[in-house]
Amino acid sequence: MNSLSELSGSSVLVIGASSLDVVARLHDGLQMETSNPARIRTSFGGVARNVAENLARLGQPVSLLSVIGKDRIGEDLLAYTRQAGVDVSAVYSTDKYPSGFYMGVLDEHGTRQFAFDDMRVLEELTISYLTYNEDAFEKAGLVFLDANLPVIAIKTIFQLAQKYKIPVCADPTSASLAPRLKPYLRQIKLIAPNSIEAGILTGGQFAAGDREAALEAARALVNHGVETAFITLAEFGLCYATSETNGHVPVIRTKVVDPTGAGDALTAAVIYALMNGIEIDDAARLGVSAASLALRHQGAVFPELSLEKLYDTLAV
Repeated sequence: MNSLSELSGSSVLVIGASSLDVVARLHDGLQMETSNPARIRTSFGGVARNVAENLARLGQPVSLLSVIGKDRIGEDLLAYTRQAGVDVSAVYSTDKYPSGFYMGVLDEHGTRQFAFDDMRVLEELTISYLTYNEDAFEKAGLVFLDANLPVIAIKTIFQLAQKYKIPVCADPTSASLAPRLKPYLRQIKLIAPNSIEAGILTGGQFAAGDREAALEAARALVNHGVETAFITLAEFGLCYATSETNGHVPVIRTKVVDPTGAGDALTAAVIYALMNGIEIDDAARLGVSAASLALRHQGAVFPELSLEKLYDTLAV
């Protein structure tokens, strides 16, 4: 199986959630049992779709396997993602469920207070759908998946990736979904959990501000078989580890407009960097740069993303 640095011209096969995001940023503190003044925006999201769009905007060939509803949201999501440069020809439309939906509430400082999602549509991302699109695995150099997927779909993806000797990168997505990836840590090339998800995967909880504990968790993931582990620590930066090295990258001071999609931007930038021969220390810095650009943007993906923009952000 190839290392990521040998895959520069290869296509990435991204599998998982696509959705419409609705995010409200409160003007003041949340008041219960009444209407709260807020700025509300919509954008297209979903972890897998966000990663695919970020990769496409960086110039990496990318295709998406996902499911949308046969509704206006699904049609518009597909058109927008195609326009961004993602191959969406294999995305499946179903009339059984509506398109995926995410709703988040931010406080007046831009910190997420709570969120809801309706991803029932992914129940239609079945074994049959994946095997029907088996040729996409054969053509891909790398697979990325998010843990929104049904358990049986995740199992099938790892089986197909193993069949075609393709490395797999994964996103645990949330504390409730992270356990779905535990059986496959030895098959994962790269994983990027936050501190809570990392604690679930390694069996040891720690605070986001505890850098030493985060480094230990990254090393623990490597000991569990992951080749490269990145642990995101919000305002405390990013820790990473491989069998040969480990380190920490601080955040870039940024006024937070909207945190939605920042982790997906980081993951995509790291994957792009490592696939294109950039050393892991610099890949981590580019990931932090991508997250910073996403945090400043009112939407899930910064639309002007480029490698030049990433380096410019690092230089500021």
